[in-house]
Amino acid sequence: MKRNVGVADRIIRMILALILIALVYFGVITAVWSVTVAWILAAVFVFTSIAGSCPLYSLFGISSCPPRKQAH
Repeated sequence: MKRNVGVADRIIRMILALILIALVYFGVITAVWSVTVAWILAAVFVFTSIAGSCPLYSLFGISSCPPRKQAH
């Protein structure tokens, strides 16, 4: 997989995943479907953060990585 998620984006994804997990853990999100969606989103955020690649970014041609410098 080609990396298309930059460092800042990876940190934000991890923070969002932790927030979702905390909301479920502390009972702020309680409905069964909401809990399921929260766990799935948290898992996707963690996976894409660790992998450094986001399938949706690839689909739309987005990249939050800094441009690579060309060797002379």
